[in-house]
Amino acid sequence: MDKAMHRISYGLFVVTASVGGRDNGCITNTLAQVTSSPERVSLCVAKSNLTHDMIMSAGVFTASVISTDADFGLFRRFGYQSGRDTDKFASFAGCTRAANGAYAITEGTNAYICGRVIQTVDLGTHTMFIADVTDAQVLSDVPSATYEYYQKNIKPAPEAVGTAPDGQTVWRCRICGYEYVGEELPEGFECPVCKHGAEDFEKVQA
Repeated sequence: MDKAMHRISYGLFVVTASVGGRDNGCITNTLAQVTSSPERVSLCVAKSNLTHDMIMSAGVFTASVISTDADFGLFRRFGYQSGRDTDKFASFAGCTRAANGAYAITEGTNAYICGRVIQTVDLGTHTMFIADVTDAQVLSDVPSATYEYYQKNIKPAPEAVGTAPDGQTVWRCRICGYEYVGEELPEGFECPVCKHGAEDFEKVQA
């Protein structure tokens, strides 16, 4: 069943929110249009994510569509670190303030969509936000990136199959390709890129 589920095609987005003068964002693959009239989208965000709490508080978010122009630095900034520990927008010029107050990412993206939350659905580990689209802008004609494109063309290839440079074990996310180095995955581990849990990681065999 897992192998079939992994064949579902996903886009990639930077979802941002702003609360009390603080800005944050995360990488997600869970934005989808649900109706065209009215224009409405759904977005699922892990409850463990700071961006989740900020969307709950602000009631609005901006989702920037990642394009094939994006480099790994965009993923490292918004997906490989926590906004609880660092300011992801520090020294980052590739953004502009959208009409709803949240940043739109303009570097490595081809469009952005602003959403106003009208309903939430508790999914256990995640919340689904149903939102009306309040603004949307096309930034370029560069094609949108998918996870397959990310894995083949953006994410750096591992230096050695199955081991890190110092010989430690590598665990690879079967969803997005993110790699964790360590003998065992920590309890409750969650992929920082796609937010899938330890059950979706596999030990890379040398």
